[in-house]
Amino acid sequence: MKILMYSTHEHERTYAEEWAKETGNQVQMEMVPLTAETVKMAKGFDGVSIQQTSPVEQEVYQALAEMGIKQISTRTAGYDMLDLETASQNGLTVTNVAIYSPRAIAEMGVTQAMYLLRNIGRFNERMENDHDFRWSGDLIAKEIYTCTVGLIGAGHIGGATAQIYKALGARVIAYDPHPDPELAPFMDFVDVDTVLKEADILSLHVPLLPSTEKMIDKEAIAKMKDSAILINMARGGLVDTEALIAALNSGHLGGAGLDTLADETTYFGKQVDAEAVPGDYHELAEMPNVVVTPHVAFFTNVAVRNMVRISLNDVVAIKTGERCKNIVK
Repeated sequence: MKILMYSTHEHERTYAEEWAKETGNQVQMEMVPLTAETVKMAKGFDGVSIQQTSPVEQEVYQALAEMGIKQISTRTAGYDMLDLETASQNGLTVTNVAIYSPRAIAEMGVTQAMYLLRNIGRFNERMENDHDFRWSGDLIAKEIYTCTVGLIGAGHIGGATAQIYKALGARVIAYDPHPDPELAPFMDFVDVDTVLKEADILSLHVPLLPSTEKMIDKEAIAKMKDSAILINMARGGLVDTEALIAALNSGHLGGAGLDTLADETTYFGKQVDAEAVPGDYHELAEMPNVVVTPHVAFFTNVAVRNMVRISLNDVVAIKTGERCKNIVK
């Protein structure tokens, strides 16, 4: 079987080569994303695997179908770059890697939260800019076991996040439209308003859908504590960036840890000229109570290996008619 991997990164190559050797399948790796221009590269292949945040154009689906390809496998948990309805209309099955390493995302979120909770960025700013090594009451920190951590979304990543915070002694509350009773030992399920109002650390773990776009807007932020820390390891579009910046500037929020931004597709994952970087990134990155990372919460050796192998296994499963648990409904 011949599989084309789009948007291949160097760190994925070893794992793809290992998989091909083990399974006897052929994998061709290309660095370009799947687009209306590059879809022609898939001719002669049995399936495709992608990893991108840029939307797949409408004409791509028909082109793949005309080549006899029956699926698109994304090496990510998120699949908002794909139009599921158009894929279905063209006989294409979409799969994602929902569980590649929930701990990887969870650990990054907790890391950023602890950095912000202990005011490390603010201390660094004073030391670097003013050579001021004094303590002051405005930078006294809370200890994590005294905090309430609020989760919006309690799936695999939210569940892993809850377990880490619970082990650190924090109180964990969560809102999820479909609460999993197996997670009850690690969190208390409450309504979304209670999460917003009571959380010292608010962590987002939901997909980007029309119903969740800008769910953290001016009104939601107004319900949060003045000292609250917002953590977004999910999708940038969940947060109204303008409202977030206003709240940080006014002192209404204590800080923000962001592995994703709404406009990230134009520069995350690339090296770009300074003028190509949007102003909202510059404004956020210059704040000592904000941490911005370029969508790398997933970026561990365990996660990358699993993403590659699961995605390629799914291509084979769809092609051969085997059972596949990662089909996006």
